[in-house]
Amino acid sequence: MFKNKYEFIEALTETARSVCGKEYEECSPEDKYYALARVIAAEAGDIHAACLKKEKAKEKKKVYYFSMEFLIGKLLENYLMNLGLTDMVRDALKMMGEDLESFYALEQDPGLGNGGLGRLAACFADSLASLDYAACGQGIRYRFGLFKQRIENGVQVEDPDNWLENGYPWETRHPEDSVIVRFGGSVERQYGEDGPRFRWNEAERIVAMPYDVPIVGYGGETVNTLRLWSAEPCEENFDMDAFNRGDYAGAIKHRADVEAITSILYPNDSASPGKVLRLKQEYMFVCAGLADIIKNFKRDHADDWDRFPELVAIHTNDTHPALCAPELLRVLIDEEGLDWDQAWSIVTRSVSYTNHTILPEASETWPIDTFRALLPRVYDFVEEIDRRYRESFPKTFDRWQDLLRSTAILWDGQVRMANLSVIASHSVNGVAELHTEILKNSVLKGFYTLTPEKFNNKTNGIAHRRFLAQANPSYRELITEAIGDGWLRNASQLVWLKETAKDPAFLEKAAASKRTNKVNLARYIRETTGIEADPDSIFDVQVKRFHGYKRQLLNIFKVMDLYNHILEDENFTMHPSTFIFSGKAAQGYDFAKDVIRLIHGVADVVNSDPKVKDRIRVVFIPNFSVSNAQLIYPAADISEQISTAGMEASGTGNMKFMMNGAVTLGTLDGANVEISEQVGMDNIKIFGLRSEEVDRFRQDGSYLSWDTYSNDPRLKKVVDQLVDGTYARLSGGFNLIYDSLMRNNDEFFVLKDFSSYTGAWNELEALYQNKETWGKMSVYNTACSGFFSSDRTIEEYASDIWDLKK
Repeated sequence: MFKNKYEFIEALTETARSVCGKEYEECSPEDKYYALARVIAAEAGDIHAACLKKEKAKEKKKVYYFSMEFLIGKLLENYLMNLGLTDMVRDALKMMGEDLESFYALEQDPGLGNGGLGRLAACFADSLASLDYAACGQGIRYRFGLFKQRIENGVQVEDPDNWLENGYPWETRHPEDSVIVRFGGSVERQYGEDGPRFRWNEAERIVAMPYDVPIVGYGGETVNTLRLWSAEPCEENFDMDAFNRGDYAGAIKHRADVEAITSILYPNDSASPGKVLRLKQEYMFVCAGLADIIKNFKRDHADDWDRFPELVAIHTNDTHPALCAPELLRVLIDEEGLDWDQAWSIVTRSVSYTNHTILPEASETWPIDTFRALLPRVYDFVEEIDRRYRESFPKTFDRWQDLLRSTAILWDGQVRMANLSVIASHSVNGVAELHTEILKNSVLKGFYTLTPEKFNNKTNGIAHRRFLAQANPSYRELITEAIGDGWLRNASQLVWLKETAKDPAFLEKAAASKRTNKVNLARYIRETTGIEADPDSIFDVQVKRFHGYKRQLLNIFKVMDLYNHILEDENFTMHPSTFIFSGKAAQGYDFAKDVIRLIHGVADVVNSDPKVKDRIRVVFIPNFSVSNAQLIYPAADISEQISTAGMEASGTGNMKFMMNGAVTLGTLDGANVEISEQVGMDNIKIFGLRSEEVDRFRQDGSYLSWDTYSNDPRLKKVVDQLVDGTYARLSGGFNLIYDSLMRNNDEFFVLKDFSSYTGAWNELEALYQNKETWGKMSVYNTACSGFFSSDRTIEEYASDIWDLKK
């Protein structure tokens, strides 16, 4: 660690010379940022090297956390805080005529994820390091991430997110740890003195190249690694004949095909080429990650395989890394010479699985023909796992044939990855109490009947140091002044704020902090959208991935209804309100993209109508990311968590809003259930159908959207406005949304919950006007949010699933 700012300045100037080949003063702002990041990354690397020595000396168990997404966000500010270097670096840069905040602004968000799964993985990585656990994230280094969202005439446009264009200073390439990954070909049976052996004669070989990003824990005592894998060709295979005949694209086709594997997060897999690409992605980072794990284990413990589960925990998130089990079996049997029983015992004691959502896309299935053609030797192991599972299946259960049908891996021409994940894991967990109960009673009911001991709940959490301490500095200082800084290490201490919620002076300061954050967000909204947002209005916020079940449609229906009320009743009064939306819709999800278009259509009409008199503003913040989220969460008054009950596994945005003092308006879904338990029903507003009611309507078919529409004049008018041209000025009508509600019977119960939802919002709007009452509710939400720190979640994983020691 730097002893003083002069040592830091010396390191920075020397690094600048190596980065841009000239003196620091002559470097561009971008090169200066790059040099600063490299200095901090090098410091983190030194700490990590010391951690590895301690880990090896003490033989500590290590968890390898496999996830397709790691939405780590910007790192400079976070790492300076965690290392305790912020003030020193700020002072040193000031001596050099620089402003630290300008360096923060130069950093880009890395395109390594999209939504909750990726941000959760990043929060867990932060907590693992901050709690001094040995861990390594295993993910993919996407060249273009998902996409950059741009809005054109109210329509989402997807641009490439070329976040690596100018390099990424936090990563270090490690060619010495690269791994050969094989695809296609055939499997050859060979016979020797020890019996049959199998040789995979692949048709294609690629290189998985690792790039390491340091994960700095709070306090700077532990630095773990996020290892990201990038696909590269083994050899150039430049086609000179194709080049000479003018087929320049064909000449480099091999390189382009290989690099496509890690170009885009979640390529469209509706057609066969997309399916093959997705499966290549998933196998590449599993194969490479496991090869890395095994190499490290053998280096330290040779062939003492019985110790593998004692020292290695492999955690899989959703079904994207489900191939960990058959691939580990393949390596242990084909390459290390273990027999099946020993290898299977190692696999099932090492691998654990988290189900993050009940949506079908998270429970992947692959056509057997596609899987077998691309991964023939891996398929052999999947087939053998399935055969042995069927052979040993207990036939003592009533209707055991139905149980087998629902739990077998291979069925109806498909490889069912969720079933593979459960069968091969020693632990299966959901991510909120309600979600876990749904897994046990519905989605994975057959498995829970057979092996209830595997199932447990681990309610999600968030990195409170990033999303409260870093994102909300004025509130952080106020909290620390009231209860000390111990909450940065132990978020449960936030409960001490309950007493301060009774202090008028503290409430006044908290309100001032909130307004400061609203001013900051209003400035960002003006700069990015041109819309003026009044910081004295209610900031009603819904930011998340666009999906039918998340019901951004219900939210904009509320706005349309309020607008109608203003036009119809000149005596109608309401507190001025700014309705803020942000989030991306998947490229091929037309319904979600149409909801974004509707929000812009409503904004186009409402924001320009002088009759509204600034009582309503509608804002869509484009290209939602970790960076703008850290502006949004601290500024929110109302947190919209309005998913269809029983469909949101957990949610983490709800926790980030709560921690920053927003009051939740939501259904009893996901972690909203636990939030309501923590804060009490007086400090949250719950509305709408319960999950059991949703299930009943779906099972008996008694809900008819047409009846609900016909019996509510306000709702009927809102729905009719989808197709009568009211909001069509910007980009046309909304027949697709109308048909989803009226012809397809409102799959997500938007119409059914409309009356309850608008009534609940009206109650919150009335409460907001009592500043003392609202201030107490706001601070009380923060006071009760410590439970939702990812530190608490990781401690539960470490003790209950991974058996880690600090």
